[in-house]
Amino acid sequence: MAATSASRPASTILLLRDGAPADGKSRGEIEVFMMVRHHQIEFNSGALVFPGGSVDAGDKEIVARSDLYSGGEGLSEADRGFRIAAIRETFEESGILLARSKGTGAPIDAKRAGEIADAHRVALNEHKIGFLDILADNDLQLALDTLVPYAHWITPEGMPKRFDTWFFLAAAPPDQLGAHDGRESTDSIWVSPREAVEGGESGRFKLPFPTTRNLIRLAKQPSVSAALDHARGLSIVTVMPVMTKTETGRQLRIPREAGYDGEVFEVAAIG
Repeated sequence: MAATSASRPASTILLLRDGAPADGKSRGEIEVFMMVRHHQIEFNSGALVFPGGSVDAGDKEIVARSDLYSGGEGLSEADRGFRIAAIRETFEESGILLARSKGTGAPIDAKRAGEIADAHRVALNEHKIGFLDILADNDLQLALDTLVPYAHWITPEGMPKRFDTWFFLAAAPPDQLGAHDGRESTDSIWVSPREAVEGGESGRFKLPFPTTRNLIRLAKQPSVSAALDHARGLSIVTVMPVMTKTETGRQLRIPREAGYDGEVFEVAAIG
């Protein structure tokens, strides 16, 4: 058996908005922002995923600067690091920024977020500027309390690259529509969880197993407010699938109490 590699702390955000009503319906389906990862990316290449990535050293530097975020009361340093990384990665990959003006405490609007993205996003992605500097120079505080913990997954043992990932829900700021960066991702869409899951089943989308399970759970919620309320009431159970090979693919066993409508799943592959 291959040696087990250590898991890297990582975060991802399911950015939500209420969809426009369809014909004959009083309410549109909830929608989530997703991106197609570049085919040359080593991990989950070509997959439809939520924005996110690893917690890095710069995130930990921001943890130590309590003037650069709000809503972190009662959170451990590690928890703050996960949330900071989630917001940074989402900004890098989509341009959507969950932040407040330090002076007023008001959420920044789409125009201001767009200006900051236009001025700094490319340089941030090219590691020519740090996220800490962007926040300090623009008098911003990350809005940590806009993130609601939704799930905690750890890549199975034996995989060559492993992540210890927290999934968060957040309502997308008004009129911040998001756009892929053209580097790590090649396309982006707002899509209902139902449509994304159906696309995975039909082959339209390539969906990693954790992404699929979280989309199926999210699809049960009729609105953003309902999804956030549901998440706030969850008791998060850590999921580290136990993987065994079968003749047709892989079998994954996860804790039933994690709330994913089952315990054993047959999959062709895992991201």
